[in-house]
This record gives sequence, C-alpha cells and structure tokens, in this order.
Amino acid sequence: MEKKQIKVDIDNGNVFFSDEIGVMHNPTKFILDFKNMTPRVDVRNKEFQPLVIKHNVILMDVFTAKSFLDALQDNIKKYEKTFGKIKTPKAYEKVKKERKSSKKTSKDMPSYFG
Repeated sequence: MEKKQIKVDIDNGNVFFSDEIGVMHNPTKFILDFKNMTPRVDVRNKEFQPLVIKHNVILMDVFTAKSFLDALQDNIKKYEKTFGKIKTPKAYEKVKKERKSSKKTSKDMPSYFG
C-alpha cells in the first residue's frame, strides 16, 4: 500500500483585537459578536471625533460553543497558575459603580455604539 502525502496550507487571515463581546443564542446556535471600537482623530475638527466600530461575528452550534467554553476555562486556569489571578481593571470597576449609582437605567446607557 502506497503512502500518500497531504499538503495543508493554513490561512490565518487578519488578526482582530476585540475589546468587547456580545453573546446571544437561539435554540440551535450561539452568536459571539466580537467588537472593536477606535476613535479617529481629526485635528481639523476638535468638536467631532468619529468612532470606527468593527465587528467579527462567529456562529457556533451549541456543542461547539460548549467545547469552546471548556477550552477557554482550561486556558484561563493555566494562565492564572502561571501569571496570577486575572483582575478587573480599576477603571472598569469605577464605571460599573458609577452606573449603579446613576439615576439612569441600563436602557439609557448602551454598552457600545453599534
């Protein structure tokens, strides 16, 4: 029996940095909406600074989502064992505290623009 060689090329595509994620689901899939929001500086117009929002949406069947969760939890445990506990940045805690003490409801304060 002759052995055949298989050549596999993997295209990793572009790297996408996400600073926020939205997670939704329906009966058959999970939707992960990875978001990146960056300001664009226009030195000619100091009153209006536009924001650029990029989204990368990943759809997963429910089994794959569960496997993803297991893999992520395992990696977080390994990370914390090596580098120490992951802590919420103080700026996030401050915003969270201010939102709770504000008279506005969560409906009045979107978590992102998009």
